[in-house]
Amino acid sequence: MKIILTEKITKLGNIGDTVEVKTGYARNYLLPNNKAMRFTKENVALFEAKKAELVARHEKAKADAESKVDAVKNAKLHMIRQAGDTGQLYGSVSSRDIALALKEIAGVSVNSAQVMLGSPIKSVGAFDTKIALHPDVIVDVKVYVAQSQDEIDALVAGKKLTFGTKKVEEEVAEEKAEEKVEKATEEKKEEAVSE
Repeated sequence: MKIILTEKITKLGNIGDTVEVKTGYARNYLLPNNKAMRFTKENVALFEAKKAELVARHEKAKADAESKVDAVKNAKLHMIRQAGDTGQLYGSVSSRDIALALKEIAGVSVNSAQVMLGSPIKSVGAFDTKIALHPDVIVDVKVYVAQSQDEIDALVAGKKLTFGTKKVEEEVAEEKAEEKVEKATEEKKEEAVSE
């Protein structure tokens, strides 16, 4: 189906572009959401009459999105979730969860379609994602997912979390090191007392 775009759509075109799209995409998404018009002589004339208004609306939306960039960049997206011994989450962190966190933390209202996550996060760690506040304004954000605030603090500091047998081995090694330190301090105290 041939349509005229009334707003910029990523990977499709800019305002005023005439493009060919699948009929279902046009009928179910573009036309009902006023993102496009059918390509007819009447609609071409109507578009030309409204073009200045549409471009002004586009620029206003872009300026509004640019004003929210700092709030989104500075938002601390820390997700505390339950996970197994290997770091696999019981469930996942989806684009919807990130959109809700942005609204709560930064006060920026975005819908889940604006979160360019790809696939849901299913493990503990630090993840890079993008938020499309506007087709021309895309912000990189970091999402930290862990089981506790201490683990999130470690991730933010750049440390890598270990799970399973590695974690147990590290804990045992730490305990042994602490015992050695305690034993050495006790021996020094005994030597000091005996002198």
